[in-house]
Amino acid sequence: MSGQQIQTRIWQEIPEPDNPFATQQARCHGYDVYGEMLGQARWVEMLYLLFRGEAPSADQATMLETLAVALINPGPRDPSVHAAMCGGVGGSTAASCLIAALAAGAGQYTGAREVFEAMELWCSCRTDIDQWRAALTAPFRQTADMWPTMEHAPGFDPHGASTSNVVKQTLEHLAQRASMGPLYWLYKQRSTLESFVDCPLAMSGVAAAVFFELGFSAQEGEMLYLLLRLPGAAAHALEQRQLGHKAFPFFGLELNDATEDAT
Repeated sequence: MSGQQIQTRIWQEIPEPDNPFATQQARCHGYDVYGEMLGQARWVEMLYLLFRGEAPSADQATMLETLAVALINPGPRDPSVHAAMCGGVGGSTAASCLIAALAAGAGQYTGAREVFEAMELWCSCRTDIDQWRAALTAPFRQTADMWPTMEHAPGFDPHGASTSNVVKQTLEHLAQRASMGPLYWLYKQRSTLESFVDCPLAMSGVAAAVFFELGFSAQEGEMLYLLLRLPGAAAHALEQRQLGHKAFPFFGLELNDATEDAT
């Protein structure tokens, strides 16, 4: 197997002269990570560089950082965070808690796959309101064998009565830095889009618009959405581990005697 190398355009490592398994210099898309970026680059700039292959502008970095703050903790009522909390209160390992959060937060309702589907709509419709009307009112089609057909418009909350305040605050703040782009268009057309599906815009819809405006693909947006929501899940899992199972709000159960049922 000698001579085989991992193929990647993202990362280059130069080994130490006396140890081929130790790194002397590491470059990310040509940037010297430890020699040039440490102390200079923000975390979101490194994140953008890893996925997009180029350094972001100041506005792009700020937009991604704003979204990261908005997504960092979906809250204990979110399925992904609640799954991590269950792992924490049950004494599961750190990795198990995070895997539980990823699994519960990967789906088509408030999850990363919903962001993927919403970004696919952005790629098709862009800022054409007629195309959005046609796409949102047509029956949704299955896009992959492993996923069931969407039961609601991706990026919208099928159980919501009105647009939540945090969604409106996030969208408004982001739209201020995105003059005439997809985000600004979404901010202006939100009510119209909501009328097409009779559902309010969800945070997943805002995230999809941000990722699209920043140039990420649907696959990249799906991955980033999973990643950016993990810190809240981790913090809540650790908190519940400390509080213990007696303080955890399990759902009430009523048990029947099987022998009585049989008679």
